[in-house]
Amino acid sequence: MNRQHLFKWGLLFLFVMAGCQHPGDEEPPKLFAHRGASDQFNESTLTAYKIAADEGVDALEIDLRMTADGELVVMHDETIDRTTNGSGPVDAYTFDELAAYPTVGGGGRIEKIPMLRDLFDTFGETEHYYIETRLINGKAVMERPLIQLLNEYSLIEKKKIIIQSFSEKSLHEVNKLAPGVPLTRLFGRGKGTIMQASLPIYDHIGIESTDATPQRVMMLHYLGKDIHVFFNDPKTEKAEQKRVKKLGVEGYFTNDILYAKKLLH
Repeated sequence: MNRQHLFKWGLLFLFVMAGCQHPGDEEPPKLFAHRGASDQFNESTLTAYKIAADEGVDALEIDLRMTADGELVVMHDETIDRTTNGSGPVDAYTFDELAAYPTVGGGGRIEKIPMLRDLFDTFGETEHYYIETRLINGKAVMERPLIQLLNEYSLIEKKKIIIQSFSEKSLHEVNKLAPGVPLTRLFGRGKGTIMQASLPIYDHIGIESTDATPQRVMMLHYLGKDIHVFFNDPKTEKAEQKRVKKLGVEGYFTNDILYAKKLLH
């Protein structure tokens, strides 16, 4: 038997073992409110997160940016152009300056960009938080103030936190500062290897839903990783949620909480 055949048989063995060792379908997938209830109100605002909390999600998904004066704010994009009536990079403004640019939409309601602290003050220990970190100019600088803030609110101690990132450097910094915090390594569509995903510090792997093939799911389960999927295309999200349900993934970053709850529960 040549090497190619040995490799194929080896993969088949791993896939079979994965299916046997990680059933993953005893409980429905957990629901993470992607930027809050972003289908019902301005994304990443306190109101969007309040709606999500009222609808009973397992965690509030939060993207972080850092202002020029070092404040951690809840914002997905690098700039404020898409989600506010202002323009320019988040890190070009102090937080007080950002307050002059309310988020857009919301049926005419004015709502500012929140600080991460605002969410903790609002929800405290009543919610779980799924926080995404990112590098700033290639450096891991938001991680230390984030961990300090989490400790201030005792959220790590109370096991209310998961931290996710596309950056290996960022997650390693978090692990150094707070070894007990569960970590999720995110991979963009078509990116990431099994070797990268296999690092023991990662509890979960986050992938774009179209990358959730039966083979990849089986392999990641064999490695002991829970799989959390995100959905980039609103037009196909409902169909994709139905499809990946059959694969036994453990979590959905959903943009439609009520639909996902109906589908999964």
